[in-house]
Amino acid sequence: MKRSPRPLASVATAALLVAALAACGSAEAETTAADGSTLVKVGTLKGQPHLFHPHLYADRATDDITFEVVQFDTSPDIKNAVVSGNIDFGVTGVPSALSGAAAGQDVVVVAGAADGGSGIVGNADITSVKDLVGRTVGFPQGSSQEILLRLTLEANGIDIDDLTLVNLSFSDMASALASGKIDAFSSAELGPSIALQAGARQVVSPYDTPVGKVNIGLVTTQRLIDEDPQLVQSVVKTHVRATAYMVSNPDEWAAGVVEKYGLDAAVVETAIANIWPRWDLDDEYLAQVDALTEQMHALGYIESKPAAADVVDRTFVAAAKSS
Repeated sequence: MKRSPRPLASVATAALLVAALAACGSAEAETTAADGSTLVKVGTLKGQPHLFHPHLYADRATDDITFEVVQFDTSPDIKNAVVSGNIDFGVTGVPSALSGAAAGQDVVVVAGAADGGSGIVGNADITSVKDLVGRTVGFPQGSSQEILLRLTLEANGIDIDDLTLVNLSFSDMASALASGKIDAFSSAELGPSIALQAGARQVVSPYDTPVGKVNIGLVTTQRLIDEDPQLVQSVVKTHVRATAYMVSNPDEWAAGVVEKYGLDAAVVETAIANIWPRWDLDDEYLAQVDALTEQMHALGYIESKPAAADVVDRTFVAAAKSS
């Protein structure tokens, strides 16, 4: 259902309006929670520790906000839901935000969320990146992990055409490796950690490229920023608190992921060791976003190259720093 966010100051007035609309069966009733607080819908991916932040928002909410977490299967689904107004914010892959911005969609990164969460792993007999030559390697087409694989191969003087590439979904990587369908893969968590727990090995770090570890961000729309900057600031403040909790309490973060999704504890602990929660948007981050944009354009995944400064709004994290 589409939601029209309102300034927090107008909640009391809006509650009366919502009550009237509810009697008419209007979708506008979704703007206010049952207790009269402002309802904010936040999208995230199912079963992913590096996108777990929204599940921590409720205990750290400010300014009379109730959060509803909406789970999706892919980052583009989250981005599209934000753009359409079906949700208000999304913790999602930065490549999805860049794709949307390049296509002229209204999507803005207002905070970082997590770096890392990627891995290039293979069978135990693959001991270096050069051992990938002649092998069958899985990759998720159009993702940041494809870009990391291509840049890593290039940095090691390997032509990607010397590999046999197989486009697979994130969830199919570990099972494809275990079954012998592929010899190695480049993917996002949890695939790398599942494979490592089953005896695979890390082939090479995927983070030693100009893209760095940049991966996940908190996004919303310019429409919402213009309509209700106070609400955006409040959500970013809550996001900062949730992220700081993940940094300071990795064991509790892992336990929460295991409890929420029923995942293997060893796999989750391995994945979290490969994730760096963050909320800041410093100059290095913008440079890495620009490098990611350049590679996405070079591969033909986006037709234009939006500048990081046009996709990333640092206003709210700057205010969070000073508060």
